[in-house]
This record gives sequence, structure tokens and C-alpha cells, in this order.
Amino acid sequence: MARKINPLGFRLGTTQDHYSFWFAQSKNYSEGLQEDLKIRNFILKYVQEKYVQKKKRTSSDVEGIARIEIEKRIDLIQIIIHMVFPKLLIEKRSQGIKDLKINIQKELNCVNRKLNIGITRIAKPYRHPNLLAEFITLQLRNRVHFRKAMKKAMELAKQAEIKGIKIQIAGRLGGKDIARVAWIREGRVPLQTIRAKIDYCAYPIRTIYGILCIKIWIFIDDK
Repeated sequence: MARKINPLGFRLGTTQDHYSFWFAQSKNYSEGLQEDLKIRNFILKYVQEKYVQKKKRTSSDVEGIARIEIEKRIDLIQIIIHMVFPKLLIEKRSQGIKDLKINIQKELNCVNRKLNIGITRIAKPYRHPNLLAEFITLQLRNRVHFRKAMKKAMELAKQAEIKGIKIQIAGRLGGKDIARVAWIREGRVPLQTIRAKIDYCAYPIRTIYGILCIKIWIFIDDK
């Protein structure tokens, strides 16, 4: 079997940065990771509930969170949310951000640390693989054929000025009894080149036939 490595971890320090910036002793390291996971899951759930309340979802709507960056200090937690629709949180005099901050502090029970939340708007959402994966998920849940959903996602990505893309879906595709893997590729995706800026995500989804896994590689540019 081939030896595979995560494209993001393979390029750390060259074209890829960490999504979390903090230091901890080895005995407290697992607690820091669990805290990051709680923060990210809570924000995703909060924004999803806001989106459902805001408008009725269609087959082409995504919640629009590309990534969440967390920076920790002794007395401060800084969170930066990169999202497509920042109005979900900043409308009504930033009341959404204030409510989110209060709820996160209750979830983490962090009384002695200050919490700051910033939002960055994404201009080209379909340049990010997890947003494309979310789009494919919505298509599959609306009974769109998986190949048609993959081709539509590829067309959206090409409009965002990328150099190459590869999309792969594994599982019981189309409700078949035997699991299989289907993939398509457009342009160059040089996974062995470290200076190539490649974004990647693995996005599992639950269906009535079982769990599918969507993997997307996007080649943005050379460094």
C-alpha cells in the first residue's frame, strides 16, 4: 500500500500555518486540544442554528465557515472566524458576537481569561475545500446524483481562480450494497511538491446508507 500523509501537515512551515497558536506543558496538552475542539464545535453549531433561523435553506446554501483560528495566552483567548456571511453574527450592533462570547465562556467555564472574537469575510468561498464539501453534502442530501454534485462543485471551484482540484467520495454511493470510491480531477494537483500551496479537507457525512467521506484537494498556487 502507498504511504500517505496529510497535505496540510506535510506543508507546515512552508505554505501552511497552524490553526491553533498556543503552548502548553505535556501534562496539559490534551486539555488544550479538547478546549479547541469544544470551541470549534460550539461555534459551528451556533452559526448553523443562526442560519436556520435566518432563512430557509436551499440546495446551494452553505453556512460559510472556512476555518477558525485560535490563539491562547495566559489570560486571553483570541478567536478569528473566517466565514462567508459575517452578517449572521455582526447584525444588531454585534449582538450575535456578544451572545456567542457569553455562551463560549459558559461552555469553557473560563472566568479568569478574557475572550475576544474577530470575524474575517471570505471573498471567494468556493476556493476553500470544506465549503465545497459542505455544498456536495447538501446536494447529496437532496438526492442529487453524486457525479453531478462533484462536477457542479468543480465548476464552482474553477470560477474561484484555482490551478487544479481533485474531489473524491468513498462509501455506498447511490445506495449500492458494495462501497466504492469515485473521484474526478481537473488541472494540476502536485501533492509531492512542498512549495505547492494545496488546501485539503476530509469531510464525513451520515446518510441513510451509511457514512460517506468526501475528500477535496485544491491546488491554489506555487510559493
